[in-house]
Amino acid sequence: MTSGSGLQAGLKNRHLSMIAIGGVIGAGLFVGSSSGIATAGPGILLSYALVGTLVVLVMRMLGEMSAANPTSGSFSAHADRALGRWAGFSIGWLYWFFWVVVLAVEATAGAKILEGWIPAVPQWGWALIVMVVLTATNLVSVGSYGEFEFWFAGIKVVAIGAFIAVGALAIFGVLPGAHTDKAGLGNLTDHGGFLPNGPGAILTGVLLVVFSFMGSEIATLAAGESEDPQRAVTKSTNSIIWRIGVFYLGSIFIVVCLLPWNDPSIKAQGSYVAALDSLGIAHAGQIMNFIVLTSVLSCLNSGLYTASRMAFSLGGRGDAPKAFARTTSRGVPMAAIIASVAFGFVAVFFNYAYPDTVFLFLVNSSGAVALFVWLVICASQLRMRRIIERESPEKLVVRMWLYPYLTWATIALIVFVLGYMLTDTKGESSGRTTVLLSLLVALAVVVVSVVKERVRGGRATAVTDTDTDTDKVSVG
Repeated sequence: MTSGSGLQAGLKNRHLSMIAIGGVIGAGLFVGSSSGIATAGPGILLSYALVGTLVVLVMRMLGEMSAANPTSGSFSAHADRALGRWAGFSIGWLYWFFWVVVLAVEATAGAKILEGWIPAVPQWGWALIVMVVLTATNLVSVGSYGEFEFWFAGIKVVAIGAFIAVGALAIFGVLPGAHTDKAGLGNLTDHGGFLPNGPGAILTGVLLVVFSFMGSEIATLAAGESEDPQRAVTKSTNSIIWRIGVFYLGSIFIVVCLLPWNDPSIKAQGSYVAALDSLGIAHAGQIMNFIVLTSVLSCLNSGLYTASRMAFSLGGRGDAPKAFARTTSRGVPMAAIIASVAFGFVAVFFNYAYPDTVFLFLVNSSGAVALFVWLVICASQLRMRRIIERESPEKLVVRMWLYPYLTWATIALIVFVLGYMLTDTKGESSGRTTVLLSLLVALAVVVVSVVKERVRGGRATAVTDTDTDTDKVSVG
């Protein structure tokens, strides 16, 4: 089966299933959770639960629209139809910008780990190697992307599953040969209580963990290249609750039970490494480095895929160069992939040449895009539900719960989180800086889209007027 857009259905159901599962497990879960625990204590579980609930609701809305109309443009294409060309253009390009910056962040993170293992190759060399290999993978075929992601995601899933199983045995004191003197459910309340830094720390924790959830929507973009898009979207949407519950809440629960939340090793080594180390498991640091590297490579692989498919969709709708919408004989949008990775390479260069200026600006100005995307998904679903009910109600195989009340509640929660970020003024990458710079970039993109539409409208009017004049001459 080949889609009319030129993309091919090269993703098998097992690929889609693992992309859906692995999509919610970002490297941020392993790397960023330590700062969240240090901020909120065991109460970080409430932060993860709050953001997890938000993601479940947003993905339910996206699942409703994508099951009715699977497309490589996903929410950008839905926004285009529901809210207007300006919305599809703006959110599509912002999302593309987010992922190409992520490429640079993840390539650098992976390079640091690899340089630690093989210091003979400089860090920039490893970043280059990683980017080139995964670019080649994406250029071969969508099936090769799916196969790589199947194994990357599989390793993440098995690793977290094993971590939860081992940790649970240790908490209840039945893990043979482990040092379990620090482990126990008492760690949830024994060191200053469940909320040692007060209820406000839950919201601060939300700001620290919200961006580690970005990627949940990848399955809806990939569904357009699967054998049965509607089934793939429905399945991934329905399973998001247990995926977030097990991988995020489950693993963080194990961490805060294995160690006191204020144990210095959590901040020094990272939460998962510190938890494994506390049990006396040999080579815990290297084991976790391997798992983090796998997560980084998975994120890079999916990031390049996602950015290129969004560029492909924008090209097909006339919102990007037409070359982006062309595919090879294997159904690969080569120009879209090369353009995305080229910007990624430029961002990697800035990370090494100007880390505290240009690259910091790139990271901060893309930081709130996840929340903008979720907001647009909510707004699109409010209008798209009515369109689907009117035109093809049989396609509503996935329905948003308590529509429209829960949709409005989700919008209010996202706006609240953005507003709360404005109160965070600590550091160069503070919440306020991130929101303001992201808003600045978003505003610039919206202005470009509005100007583009007016120019396009002006040309269309000019063509119509010319045709009318020609008709008049012909009649005369």
